[in-house]
Amino acid sequence: MNTQVADSHPPTKGGTAMKMNLLGKGIEMESPIMVMKAKLSTLWIFILLNIIFADIHGLLKPGFLEEIMTGTVNGTQMTEGLLLLGAVMIEVPIAMVLLSRVLKYRVNRWVNIIAGAITIALVINNRPTAPDEIFFSTIEVVAMSLIVWYAWKWANPEPSPKN
Repeated sequence: MNTQVADSHPPTKGGTAMKMNLLGKGIEMESPIMVMKAKLSTLWIFILLNIIFADIHGLLKPGFLEEIMTGTVNGTQMTEGLLLLGAVMIEVPIAMVLLSRVLKYRVNRWVNIIAGAITIALVINNRPTAPDEIFFSTIEVVAMSLIVWYAWKWANPEPSPKN
């Protein structure tokens, strides 16, 4: 078994740089497209965690659980339609974690721009008023703005009608 560490000049495979693992087998290095997909997916994970933690944090507000039990929160009646809207709102970042990784370049770019813009609008429309809500919303909007910015500036390094 060959356990030598590869030299500093990795071989190529069809123009893609390769790294050598300890067993001497080639492992493809990530392409610029894969790096951007990982970056976008990671930002969606960051946003999702912020949304979840902000919701958990909100449960600690005195009287909030009692409001939930009455079915009226902040003067708004919780209806099936409103709960469905909340489910759709949280499903966008959940889906984007996966879609950012699997969609091809052109579709991926536009889906991230559109999903980011829609999610920004939903967060702003939520009209946070408490300092902690404003803090979490600001972090979420900044991260979503980064997604829109990265996706907008994302140039296809390998132009092809198939991407």
